Amino acid sequence: MARTPKLDAALAADVDRARAAILDIAPEEQVGEHVGAFADAERLVTHRFRAQLDGYAGWDWYATLARVPRGKAATVCEVGILPGTGALLAPEWVPWSERVNAEELAEQRLLEAAEAATAAEAVQTAGDSDGEARDATAR
Repeated sequence: MARTPKLDAALAADVDRARAAILDIAPEEQVGEHVGAFADAERLVTHRFRAQLDGYAGWDWYATLARVPRGKAATVCEVGILPGTGALLAPEWVPWSERVNAEELAEQRLLEAAEAATAAEAVQTAGDSDGEARDATAR
């Protein structure tokens, strides 16, 4: 069983450094309140901030900070945006062959048959017009 890492107090307290790192990639008006600091490993903490960004309901900006043993200065490892609890997510992708149903296949076949008939009729009509034109010039 994996041991839960202890939250590094120095990194958890460095909220301003985490916010500044996020502001390097996002406008200030899109970075909301601090959600919390979460221990990922020893001396590795991720800060999360509410994303105030259209289309990203329930998502959070994050900044992961680390420090060397016995060091006090935080280093930014990574920043980005992640889904939070209740985030709107796209459904998992399913190949067309697995999601199409019998009615859709039948409708598709009818459409293809109608298009083929229309194309054949257009070719026939064009052929008839050419024949009439040849007959008229022969007279």
